[in-house]
Amino acid sequence: MRVITGKYKGRHFQVPRTFKARPTTDFAKENIFNVLRSYVDFEGLRAVDLFAGTGSITLELLSRGCSEVLSVELDRQHAAFIRSVLQKLEERNARLMVGDALRVIQRGSAQADLVFADPPYALEELPELPDRILSSQLLRSGGILVLEHGERNDFSEHPMFLEHRAYGSVNFSIFRKE
Repeated sequence: MRVITGKYKGRHFQVPRTFKARPTTDFAKENIFNVLRSYVDFEGLRAVDLFAGTGSITLELLSRGCSEVLSVELDRQHAAFIRSVLQKLEERNARLMVGDALRVIQRGSAQADLVFADPPYALEELPELPDRILSSQLLRSGGILVLEHGERNDFSEHPMFLEHRAYGSVNFSIFRKE
């Protein structure tokens, strides 16, 4: 796993082979972040990385200047890896929460400017995630939600939908909270 750009550009971190997480490919990550630049200025942004997995998105957000990133991961092994990477970088703008992202959404009070959600593609609740996140207090009004999902999901009819991007088998839907 490598960081694409920003203050940690080019840094590589070896993800353990025992991980069950499906990291976002460098190609997809680079492209979706290029798209996001037209929606947000990362400098000083408050962000949440739901279903953080390897922490790749968290690192990219921090590298690009986010002032605060909450990383949420249920799997303790994955969370321990994310914690170790953040410690190696001596990163002070990140918070790691070991817990269920669905509960974090339900209780959400972060008032983030950007929420990035990369759930398992087989997650039963995946079709409901945009509604859950956009109706919660996790994302502030006017904030951006990026949902990574498989090709079987289509959110284009959602009232807060902005656009869809596909990079190989990786799909992103982008929403703006009213």
